[in-house]
Amino acid sequence: MTAPAPTPVPSPARPKRRIPRTIWDLIFTLLIPILILNPNLLGEGIGISSLLGSGETGNIRAYLVAALIPVVYVMWDILVNRNVSPVALIGGAGALMSGALAFWYVDGFWYAVKDSARSYLTAILFLISAGTRVPLFRIFLDAASIGENDTDRAATQQAMRDPGIHRGLARATVAFALVDLIGGLINSAVNYARVTAKFGSDAFNQQIAEVNAVMRVPGLLISLAGVAAAIWLVQRAVKQRYGAEASLLEPSKLAAAMRERGELTI
Repeated sequence: MTAPAPTPVPSPARPKRRIPRTIWDLIFTLLIPILILNPNLLGEGIGISSLLGSGETGNIRAYLVAALIPVVYVMWDILVNRNVSPVALIGGAGALMSGALAFWYVDGFWYAVKDSARSYLTAILFLISAGTRVPLFRIFLDAASIGENDTDRAATQQAMRDPGIHRGLARATVAFALVDLIGGLINSAVNYARVTAKFGSDAFNQQIAEVNAVMRVPGLLISLAGVAAAIWLVQRAVKQRYGAEASLLEPSKLAAAMRERGELTI
């Protein structure tokens, strides 16, 4: 009697490789706008602007499309993916402001100011909030603890209500705002020095594309420096209050430190 053939074991399906979110961000907020602004994208002086009209009209339309694509991308993420975290909503508000400012047709000094307006407004709002009961840097820390269990998250919330840590959050918010303000001033200075052409010209769009490419990495590093300084100030306040092992970025350690002191109220 012939033995039955063994049933083939299906090989496990390979998980589909998803493109990282950072790559999508770079594509829609940097690469695509730069390509749209390039008046020689297709060579021979042919670019998106020439396909959208001729001369100044085409250049203005290309400028608007390049400015609005990042806005659409951010709003799509909020609406379609239902990303309604406070951090996402702040990003969405900033994107809408940038989109509205795209219709302010200026060059020279005022363009340099306009291109950094988002940083200036963010800095002002954060500075104002530092004097309130809810310093805005707290929202980033709130978002970081969303995935924690109820006990650890409650410990984080309780710690941030402590007067000493609240002062640390206020200082962190001020530090974040000042670094963002410095970043905006640097960006304005670079734009003022390098975007010198008249609004609506080929050269104007080309210069904007060049500055966007040049400032992307420095701008990111400045933002990270602001976040790092703010986190250091908060962590210093937490460790002074609950001990060297406590960390607001590690809610389980914070909860343990609070429990050892008998100060965890849940």
